[in-house]
Amino acid sequence: MKTFNFFQLKSVKLLAFLIFLLLPVYLFAFQQQNQKNYTEYKGMVVNSQNDDPIASALISVNRSNISTITNAAGEFVLKVHDSLTPVIVNVSYLGFSSKNLPLDYFKDNNRVELVESVEKLSEVNIFNAKDARTLVEKMLTQKDENYITDQTLMTAFYREIIKRRRTNVSLSEAVVKIYKKPHNTRRKDLVSIYKARKSTDYDKLDTLALKLRGGPFNSLYLDLIKYTEYVLKPEMMENYEFNFDDPTKIDDRYIYVVNFEEMDKSTPWYFGQLYIDAESLTLVRAKYKMDVDDRDMATRMFVKKKPTGSKVYPVELYYEVDYAEKDGKWHFSYGNAIMEYVVNWKRKIFNSRYTVNSEMVVTDWEKYSDSEWKENADLIDPYVVMADDISGFYDKEFWGNNNIIEPEKSIQNAIEKIKRNMKKE
Repeated sequence: MKTFNFFQLKSVKLLAFLIFLLLPVYLFAFQQQNQKNYTEYKGMVVNSQNDDPIASALISVNRSNISTITNAAGEFVLKVHDSLTPVIVNVSYLGFSSKNLPLDYFKDNNRVELVESVEKLSEVNIFNAKDARTLVEKMLTQKDENYITDQTLMTAFYREIIKRRRTNVSLSEAVVKIYKKPHNTRRKDLVSIYKARKSTDYDKLDTLALKLRGGPFNSLYLDLIKYTEYVLKPEMMENYEFNFDDPTKIDDRYIYVVNFEEMDKSTPWYFGQLYIDAESLTLVRAKYKMDVDDRDMATRMFVKKKPTGSKVYPVELYYEVDYAEKDGKWHFSYGNAIMEYVVNWKRKIFNSRYTVNSEMVVTDWEKYSDSEWKENADLIDPYVVMADDISGFYDKEFWGNNNIIEPEKSIQNAIEKIKRNMKKE
């Protein structure tokens, strides 16, 4: 029988010890190298007819789950891992014909012109639905057929901007991980923050009320397919009025446009538009508002805490949600909530007006079955107030290979101001 002598045993232990010491270093180096194995592509999406920028256009990489959207100036940055190339990039927006472009196109060009859909949509040949209410009810009953029913782990970019009138007074950005529960369960989605940065000018942000409703859940709860208890509750469909608007196209799909409005006006009520795919009866987009003319009721709903000597109430609430498709199944893709508040002070002549803009875009996702994820992740509360951490604004490589929404000019100016203030310190 072959045996180890004392020196052989010492050598094995030493080797194991060295591996123990060097493995974390190697893994870190590998991770750093792996994070750099991507290429960044920049572009701008405009209307071919008048050169106007197209905001919130979807930029997605075919045969993958990678996507992003354009900012208010129509600009985008898309980061693609080198192992995926060559690929085709799809650019689409409501009312325009989509475009498929090779990724290499963006090496020499940064301009994508989308052409407005001028095709006359025939209600006789394409659209068969006659009753808007019945169409919406069918859409809700076919969720299992049209949407992903697996639990998924999503990577998303979240941005929250608070403005006092036209001035940015708070900017928060984060890459978050979303443990997305199936829409046919009552279990809530879970969120952890992977990377985040924030800066707030508290001299200009003179109310704490706005901080309470912030965080990624503001955008996540807009998922009408998952959270029907907020809007379009199936058992309360008789409380809504429905009617057809002019049909349209999204990404070369024929789309019903259905107007909806709550009939009970005794409390703040919802109204807006649903965009439903004519072939599959899938909800692909929704744009809606909440009427908050009843200030007292709206205050009780949205303001949990306010500064002493003030009255705080929302004056406008706007929501938008988009869904994306892969392999015949749809999933939550983008959520945007814009909330405008007024703060009236007892001892001040002029009031303060704030706008909170929370938007989140899913940049990647995968099916996920590990039930231990929530125990290992640093989960955040739905009423999270993101901690102040401005270090990331100075780091040009802060986001690494994570896809984000390109900052628009006003936000970019705010970031540059933060950088200058940090240098002074």
